[in-house]
Amino acid sequence: QVQLVESGGGLVQPGGSLRLSCAASGFTLDYYIIGWFRQAPGKEREGVSCFKSSDGSSDGSTYSADSVKGRFTISRDIAKNTMYLQMNGLKPEDTAVYYCAAASRDMTSVQRMCLGGAGVDYWGQGTQVTVSS
Repeated sequence: QVQLVESGGGLVQPGGSLRLSCAASGFTLDYYIIGWFRQAPGKEREGVSCFKSSDGSSDGSTYSADSVKGRFTISRDIAKNTMYLQMNGLKPEDTAVYYCAAASRDMTSVQRMCLGGAGVDYWGQGTQVTVSS
């Protein structure tokens, strides 16, 4: 069973925080480039933040969209095979369905993955985040 299962979405007031989780099964998440994307109604999908860990032979790197820099943080827990998106200082324009994703390390780059979804092997089912007062 190879899949990514998301949780943690919901309704939050402007300025609030949410932590999205994405649990991987059937493959080892830390061997992949991981990322979070979002899509609002009538809008194109956009990359939020993507991350590649250092494996000792290459440098790690992170890409985040300008709109979320300083507010959102991508991370992963190797032992739990789970990735996270910590979202602070949420704004109404952050309202969207959020998707986690994993891409083969040798098939794309952090930038290509986040800007165009290149090389993605697995997508989460999506979780709704609504920021409203």
